[in-house]
Amino acid sequence: MAAIWAGIDAGKTHHHCVAIDESGRRLLSRRVTNDEPELLELLTDVLALGDEVTWGIDLADGGAALVIALLIQRDQLVHYISGRAIHRASESYRGEGKTDAKDAAVIADQIRIRRDLQPLRTGNETVTDLKILTGRRMDLVADRTHTVNRLRAQLAGIFPGLERVLDLTNTGPLVLLTGYQTSAALRRTGKKRLETWLRNRRVLRADRLAETAWEAAGRQHTSLPGEKLTAQMVHTLAAEVITLNRQVGEIDKAIEARFREHRDFEVITSMPGLGVILGAELLAATGGDMSAFGTADRLAGFGGVAPVPRDSGKISGNLRRPRRYNRRLQRVFYISALLSIRHCDESRRFYERKRAEGKRHIQAVLALARRRVNVLWALLRDGRTYELVPPTARAA
Repeated sequence: MAAIWAGIDAGKTHHHCVAIDESGRRLLSRRVTNDEPELLELLTDVLALGDEVTWGIDLADGGAALVIALLIQRDQLVHYISGRAIHRASESYRGEGKTDAKDAAVIADQIRIRRDLQPLRTGNETVTDLKILTGRRMDLVADRTHTVNRLRAQLAGIFPGLERVLDLTNTGPLVLLTGYQTSAALRRTGKKRLETWLRNRRVLRADRLAETAWEAAGRQHTSLPGEKLTAQMVHTLAAEVITLNRQVGEIDKAIEARFREHRDFEVITSMPGLGVILGAELLAATGGDMSAFGTADRLAGFGGVAPVPRDSGKISGNLRRPRRYNRRLQRVFYISALLSIRHCDESRRFYERKRAEGKRHIQAVLALARRRVNVLWALLRDGRTYELVPPTARAA
């Protein structure tokens, strides 16, 4: 049986494929358009070279989604190998030049000699949707953060006293800024009329907000250069933040509705600190299939919460934070651990014990996150929800 290894250097518009045999001899090298007919023709030609073909690719989604789907639908074994791994491995091959053909050949050779690569699998439809939704949510939240920062900068340029006392993460102050941006405008309106104006727009605690804005206006009587134009920009930016808040709220509802359809919804959300959004991001980052990692240690390593050894010569026992990990998953583990400290007595005691041992705040939170990975792994493995007292302890 002739075994063939095919490496694909993926791109947005074109891919380059190189196929080699067991001796590393190049059998095929072709650049193809990222289009179904050409990809199917490539698949046919590669399959004609041998009895068994193993594929490798340096992208797991995006521009490589079509070729991956075509291969998996036709029962082809496809391995993912990161672009960073390819870049490092290419240094050990002859020549300093970098071309798509060389990268594809390196991918093919790496999947031929390596045994630690995970095969790509058909994604669960729910997890695929959650990946899209959570990705969109992250974009919206980033846009909102940037817009709020710009809004603060503009407001501070004409009315620093008001910028200092407003919490622009709340809807009420944003509504206020869509109507009033300068101290003169607030003084002309008056506190009572301002309070009525806010109440008519269903602002919570309108009296308190009106009092705060009125006091700030009373402390500034100077009109600054460019105030009129800047006030218009403040109005526009405040309206944009309100729109972004609404969009984030809508996508949160869509995430929750889709997440509830997943078999592990109850298990994941039962963990202290893992709510709907973080739980959905967990599935999106891991693909939803924990068995692909094999052990809790591998999941922790993939999420960047497991230290790695840094030994050399006679020096042993040194540990350091990993450099290669999924940053999105680490964010889920870290933030959920932080939240659990506030809401779970057991997590808080563990954190305080680590701090008493001399660990810094971040180190203690990471240690807690690592511990929680083991718990989450066991819950998903057994299909049971989190309980403060495990069933085995109750039985004893």
